[in-house]
Amino acid sequence: MPVDAAWIDRARGIVGETGILTERPDLEPYGRDEYAMDSYVRLPKAMLRPSTEEQVAAVVRLCGETGVPLTARGGGTGLAAACIPSPEGVVLSLERLNRVLEVDPANFSITVQAGATLQQIYRAADERGLFFPPHPGDEGAMAGGMVATNAGGARAVKYGSIKRFLLGLQVVLADGATVDLGGKFIKSSTGYNLLDLMVGSEGTLGLFTRVTLRLLPRPGSIQTLVAPFRTVGDAIESVHAVLMGGVIPFAVEFVEHAAISCAERLLDKSWPAREGNASLMLMLDGSDEEAVLRQAEAVASLLESQNVLDILIADQKGKQEEILAIRSAIYEALREGTAELFDVCVPRSEIADHVAFVHELESRYGVQLPTYGHAADGNVHSNYMSRQIVDGSLGAEVPGWREKHAEVRREIFDDVIRRRGVVSGEHGIGLAKRDYLSRNLSPRTMAAMKAVKKALDPQGILNPGKVFEL
Repeated sequence: MPVDAAWIDRARGIVGETGILTERPDLEPYGRDEYAMDSYVRLPKAMLRPSTEEQVAAVVRLCGETGVPLTARGGGTGLAAACIPSPEGVVLSLERLNRVLEVDPANFSITVQAGATLQQIYRAADERGLFFPPHPGDEGAMAGGMVATNAGGARAVKYGSIKRFLLGLQVVLADGATVDLGGKFIKSSTGYNLLDLMVGSEGTLGLFTRVTLRLLPRPGSIQTLVAPFRTVGDAIESVHAVLMGGVIPFAVEFVEHAAISCAERLLDKSWPAREGNASLMLMLDGSDEEAVLRQAEAVASLLESQNVLDILIADQKGKQEEILAIRSAIYEALREGTAELFDVCVPRSEIADHVAFVHELESRYGVQLPTYGHAADGNVHSNYMSRQIVDGSLGAEVPGWREKHAEVRREIFDDVIRRRGVVSGEHGIGLAKRDYLSRNLSPRTMAAMKAVKKALDPQGILNPGKVFEL
């Protein structure tokens, strides 16, 4: 059944007059995510904004009955074109399901509706003296979307990705039935682990309406160290010495100063390290200031045995926030000149060699690929630039970048696969990386994934065409 006037009337009967959008100007924001290029932009036939969990289930039932493709959407902050509507399909936005339902200090948990933002989760936890460690980046990201992509971020080295903090989900399946998976418990050997199956499924196996997350006690103290190095290779190689020394920072970022300069200009702030071509940013946390200071001294001593040029400690909250803001703003500063942000993940021991390969591609193809990432968990971000970076600003268009894009992408992904890595560490597959998934995973693995999809969504209405094609 097409999405015609009769279908729109039935949907309006579920979500109400203000819960459905059908005019082009209203639909345009829902035809894309944060993926840099416009190649995947597609307007939905309608955009539905249910205000209750029951309405979500009713919309899914309507789509199942009529065979209309349905794509769930959170904050639209993804970078893999995963929430782009399918042809002749509709989008269901969870923006109105945005309540914090419960903070439970006794069980160190928080339960939110799927449209609650990361910022809401931080605020609600902090008000009760608790801490949600993952920091995937954009604080406008929504809980359901973070689970759907298994979002990671800088703190994954110590605390892991969203999966490690997921306790429970309320899921609407493809037939409109609602199931509750997991709960406020840590251990379970009770049947198949369907909760973990949903993590990273990108809306292809079910729609999330509630999310229960694990919290921790709030750290008593946090300190940030910035350590400049002559080369990015030197910076990355030093991380192994830190980890072998017994200190596990909650974040270890490597950044090239060429990329930092654009973020400095955007925010009108200054990165504390001026020497060298790259820096490590290490964040340490602990129960009190004395404990964290001991960690900082140990890390400084370990780095001094490497090729570090200097060690700068930011123990004041304001300075820490400024450093983190600059690091977090790199993509935003480069975005207008970025054709694609690669999101690969390799074994830690392979990071330096992969980054060296990326720079070899720069020389060979005559393009710019400013690179940064999570040095202790192997997640590397290289921006393929369509515009040149000149003294911290975006300049003229890079000659021939369109013609070279596909080849550079292929070479980067091939290098990652050779190193036994994956083509996405935290952003997901969506449409942007779909054609590379079968090169990254074995045929039997792909067949198993497709069998799961067919079992849970036999009509193929849930975000069809994402991750893989059936």
